[in-house]
Amino acid sequence: MALHGLTSITLGVPDVEAVSGYYEAFGLEPTHTDDEGTKRVFATADGGDQLTLVPVPRRRLLKIAIGADDPDDIGRIAANLSALDVEFDQAEGRLRVQDPNSALNVTIAVAPRIVQTAAKQEPYNGPGRPDRANRRAPGIEREGAVRPRRLGHVVVGSLDQEASQRFFTQGLGFKVTDHAPGLASFLRCSTDHHNLLVQQAPVNFLHHTAWEVNDVDEVGRGATAMLEGHPERHVWGLGRHHIGSNFFWYLKDPAGNFSEYYSDLDCIVEDALWDPAVVEGARGIYNWGPPIPPSFIQPEDLAALMTDAHSAG
Repeated sequence: MALHGLTSITLGVPDVEAVSGYYEAFGLEPTHTDDEGTKRVFATADGGDQLTLVPVPRRRLLKIAIGADDPDDIGRIAANLSALDVEFDQAEGRLRVQDPNSALNVTIAVAPRIVQTAAKQEPYNGPGRPDRANRRAPGIEREGAVRPRRLGHVVVGSLDQEASQRFFTQGLGFKVTDHAPGLASFLRCSTDHHNLLVQQAPVNFLHHTAWEVNDVDEVGRGATAMLEGHPERHVWGLGRHHIGSNFFWYLKDPAGNFSEYYSDLDCIVEDALWDPAVVEGARGIYNWGPPIPPSFIQPEDLAALMTDAHSAG
């Protein structure tokens, strides 16, 4: 695969200072500040700088950046986009383009692959299997703050989901992992089950960003810490998705963007061994967990985002 995953995102929010405090508490490390001392750029443990915040009147995902292995990969993408009659800007080692259906700005640039050291595997007891005999589970004794290892995926709304899917697959080289008719397509540009989920929506908007942690204990510990004194941050969790298989817990930043702690996502190492599925109904969203809250399907500010879009149009 020419592409190898998301390298960073740029997120526009009305109150950068409030949102920066949220993502620092979420476990991202601030690395750059502006002239007023507001933290603007944040790093994950393995991926380096992966989140940039900039001020805008209404929340929106301004850009995603994707890593490519070499300039030849950029050239092949340029040829694909030309065949689709999509305009783009190309320079040495990078290409910039916008999906006209989701209004998502994409930068593809030659970048090193993120290298991750495997987390220590802790023993689990089970029926007839006392693998952790005579001692407590290490997960309950952890005390350090949860730190996301890397940015995993983003979920965006598109006015034309099928057209966006063609743009990302035929134009940029993403692959379709699974599909939920009338809902979304799960697309990948790495061995992750998905790096981008494009869903049909009445307005172009960011639904959520997803950040990988080591295991389900880190999902729970991270969310619990975020909710201490801030119950308004809770959206949905703990649960396990069906498509992707990952454990999840969704929280909400002060601007209204959802952020997800996740672990144990499906991994496609050999494309020929993966059979894309078509999944219907709620099972396409989750396998088990609390009932889906209405605000997860339609965020509370969706009407305002639609009004802004119509005004801008």
